[in-house]
Amino acid sequence: MNTLIVSPSPHVHGKESTRKLMGDVVIALLPAVLVSIYFFGLSAIHLVCVSVLSCVIFEYLIQKFLLKGKSTVGDMSAIVTGVLLALNLPVCSPWWLILIGAFVAIGIAKMTFGGLGQNLFNPALVARVVLLVSFPVLMTGTAFHAPETGYIFGTESFVRGSLDATSGATPLSFVKEQLAQGVSVQQVMELPGLSYTQLLFASMGGSAGELSAVALLLGFIYLLFRRVIKPWISLSVLITVFVFAGILWLTDSAKFTDPVFNVLGGGVILGAFFMATDYVTSPMTTKGQIIFGVGIGVITVLIRAFGAYPEGVSFAILIMNATVPLLNRIQPKRFAVEAQKK
Repeated sequence: MNTLIVSPSPHVHGKESTRKLMGDVVIALLPAVLVSIYFFGLSAIHLVCVSVLSCVIFEYLIQKFLLKGKSTVGDMSAIVTGVLLALNLPVCSPWWLILIGAFVAIGIAKMTFGGLGQNLFNPALVARVVLLVSFPVLMTGTAFHAPETGYIFGTESFVRGSLDATSGATPLSFVKEQLAQGVSVQQVMELPGLSYTQLLFASMGGSAGELSAVALLLGFIYLLFRRVIKPWISLSVLITVFVFAGILWLTDSAKFTDPVFNVLGGGVILGAFFMATDYVTSPMTTKGQIIFGVGIGVITVLIRAFGAYPEGVSFAILIMNATVPLLNRIQPKRFAVEAQKK
């Protein structure tokens, strides 16, 4: 007769706390934030500060006046959401756009489900997708405070306060527009500003968190070193995007971009390292995490190649977030204790 013996408490407690884990995530995001500040200056500082403060204030007000519960802003989860939201927005975002994003992230995607640990979808990504659908022109553009730092796909110049800036399409939007006009991939990739070096070392347009793959990689290594996350989701996303995009590229290299561009361009690295690995909205088991990452990679490439939007990472992660309860049913084999027959 096989029986499963369940023992009562006390249980062994780990040293980690929510505040400590969130603090590590903030530290890991600092390289990307600093790179953004280096390239955009005061505009990036404005973006991050407004986003973080808005998320913290919204969480505090909702808990105090609507939920009437104990404030949890001290666990730093709202700060993490604010930083991630900022990194998912163009630096030229007006303050009211950031405010709407913060309200959607905290008030709808997080607190509506009961707060930290109970939300089904990643709050920052829900906000990004809502803003992308509602304000597509603002969300697919970018602004550079220092145009001399790299090639900008700019179409019009403007002045933001005392800073000269340039607005224009992101690299993914630019490539998709050129392909729609009948230009081949080879011709597009020969244009200045689309080299792999620029994608790696922060000379490209896009959201604040898409500037430097190296900065994001440093943060990812820090999280692995601190054992805050495991690598399976991130590796699954990157490998799947590379392989699937490579298959399409080999099929028709004049229509589809190469796999390296798909990995380095846009928000794949930011999403794989910091968004998809969210504890609450990702699977618990290794097998589930791998399936989760593969799904994100496949959906991302499908949207990029055949969808209306140039970027598909946010949609892919949110779609796979919805499958997490099902993926969590994939459990490891249970170890049972065989009792002596009486």
